[in-house]
Amino acid sequence: MNDSVGVRLKRLAHGSDLPLPSYATSGAAGMDVVSAEDVTIASGQRHPVATGLALAIPQGYEIQVRPRSGLALKHGITVPNTPGTIDSDYRGELKILLINHGTADFAITRGDRVAQLVLAPVVQARWDEVEELDATSRGTGGFGSTGGAAGL
Repeated sequence: MNDSVGVRLKRLAHGSDLPLPSYATSGAAGMDVVSAEDVTIASGQRHPVATGLALAIPQGYEIQVRPRSGLALKHGITVPNTPGTIDSDYRGELKILLINHGTADFAITRGDRVAQLVLAPVVQARWDEVEELDATSRGTGGFGSTGGAAGL
């Protein structure tokens, strides 16, 4: 069964020789995407890493940019606005915003895998303004109101 959705992709000049985003295993949800530049991200700093790709995502979908778990665990490198969203009407270069939460500078070499891309359907909301909302057992209880770690 083939449930794939076509996403048009343009290789930019500085990414022409790099591999396209791809799934590392048959069960992977995210495609690994690689850097099109050499860059060092200092501890505590962030940088939009070039990929050398531009996309035309079908309307009704987004691409979510997610961190690679190994980079996060081993080096403190993550996507600060996780998941980042690439909208279907954006046509500029896909850049991966990374932040270094580690204690050491982190060097990225052109061709290194820097993030994962997940194609996801989008449903746009419609606001239906009302005078009152329906009651629930939680009510207006907010942050931590359903119990914390001590209660587990």
